[in-house]
Amino acid sequence: MAFGLYDASAPVFVRALTNLSALMDKALSQGFDEAKLIEARLAPDMRPFSSQIQLASDSAKGAVARLSGTENPSMADTETGFAELKGRIDATVAFIKSVDASAFDGGEDRDVVLKFPGGEQHFKGGAYLTGFALPNFFFHVTTAYGILRNAGVEIGKRDYLGTA
Repeated sequence: MAFGLYDASAPVFVRALTNLSALMDKALSQGFDEAKLIEARLAPDMRPFSSQIQLASDSAKGAVARLSGTENPSMADTETGFAELKGRIDATVAFIKSVDASAFDGGEDRDVVLKFPGGEQHFKGGAYLTGFALPNFFFHVTTAYGILRNAGVEIGKRDYLGTA
């Protein structure tokens, strides 16, 4: 079977989100103050850790929904602790796993329109995945990792990558 849009998206999102949840577990097991980590930022003008998790979730579920032609589940950004953020990750992973691989068939040519306050951005599905969805998703995952690392959590590249 050929490597397709599903292979380049759904399992990638699931793995990175699962690893992100494990990073949070490590922070807690090392005794870090959850309330401080939730609000931690890499720079004053960047969003806090909690937002990085929410945005990674939004990026992953939004991409899967757009590429598969399914409904994007709505999730309110109301999480205030690690348990709630991990619950959001679990819900996002469950959604991604619920979408059958066959739903992605033809998704590379599906029209994707992203609406921003300053206008719209138009893509075909394949270009959306490689030029926007994956880079945006990994920006937020990497920023969340960087926030934890910067706070002193003992994690490294192997933790970020997880196990295959």
